[in-house]
Amino acid sequence: MDCKRCKESCVRRGFQADGTQRYFCKACKLSQQKSYRNKAYKENVNFTLVSYLKEGLGIRSIARLLGISVNTVMSRIKKISTQIRKPTISFNKEYQMDEMRTYIGQKKRLVWIAYAIRKDTREVVDFKVGPRTNRTLRAVIETLKVAKAKAVYTDKLPSYKVLIPRGIHKTVQRGINYIERKNLTLRTHLKRLNRKTISFSKSLLMLTACLRIYFWGKLKENEPIGLF
Repeated sequence: MDCKRCKESCVRRGFQADGTQRYFCKACKLSQQKSYRNKAYKENVNFTLVSYLKEGLGIRSIARLLGISVNTVMSRIKKISTQIRKPTISFNKEYQMDEMRTYIGQKKRLVWIAYAIRKDTREVVDFKVGPRTNRTLRAVIETLKVAKAKAVYTDKLPSYKVLIPRGIHKTVQRGINYIERKNLTLRTHLKRLNRKTISFSKSLLMLTACLRIYFWGKLKENEPIGLF
């Protein structure tokens, strides 16, 4: 059989406990089977998982629809997110930046999602999850400085005046209308960010992983990310 990752020829190497033939790829050093009984290893599971996540389904809903365990869904989300890279930064563009409030575990544990989008393409260029402090905002602003931003539009939060150079900082009326609309889209598409829901993030790691997938995940069909 051909390797499911690199498409090179595999050689036979032993059997599973149930007697199923096991194959080994010498190119990418992976052991695999022609077919799996476990639904978590079927083709397009990751593609379907990412699609469900982006359409507002919670972890347990995804697990029920795919017929796999909740723990498997969470581990897949974490694994897929680690293989996603931020988009290449374009220089001399205009950006909008804002922060959105949510919580982890219980409503007393508030966190903010600080992120920035390109004004022309609406693409998220960077984000940071944490308390509403200069340190959290600075993590995103530094990316905009590296990109040599032509202008950065924000609301009138005092921290922005300190962190963003005066020459590019803008607080004009309707200056952040695109990112404000993005906030509404995020709360609609990600169930854990809905204002009234029983689905919420239990850890900072899961919240960050889901945001990485939503912002930058472009998984293709039959792509075996996280399967092995």
